[in-house]
Amino acid sequence: MSDAGPADDPSDADPDTTPARRTITPFAVAAVIAALILGGILLMGLLSPVEKNVTDSDRIAGAVRDFAQVSSRYGPEPPREAVCPGFVPARSPLAGRLMPGETGKDVEITKFGPVQVNGDNATIEVTSRVEDAEATSTWWLFHTDGEWRVCNQPIE
Repeated sequence: MSDAGPADDPSDADPDTTPARRTITPFAVAAVIAALILGGILLMGLLSPVEKNVTDSDRIAGAVRDFAQVSSRYGPEPPREAVCPGFVPARSPLAGRLMPGETGKDVEITKFGPVQVNGDNATIEVTSRVEDAEATSTWWLFHTDGEWRVCNQPIE
């Protein structure tokens, strides 16, 4: 005969010795949430690429920085790819601060002022430092081949 005693009753089992019941549900929920977040990020990247969030002012400032870097390396006669068509080094925004044949001078853009865009032409106030001499002037840029390029200063 078998009497069901208090030791056989599952409700009386010691909770410290009973193994916890494990389920996969929390992990599945976390995986679904992570997949939704990643899907949302990918969808946002496709619908609103970073390139479309860049303004003309940002592109113009980038063109000025690129010109300064190229001028630091090549001097007052930068490669044609870095400037607008018909660029004349004697009328460069850095003319008089970089001498012909002079390369390796430190050219740093320290500040940008207001940008004025008028179609394919733009002006920006730029404070630049060549070696230790700082100067502020208005730079002219032209939009060609889908990019902004630094141009000559106008003849005064």
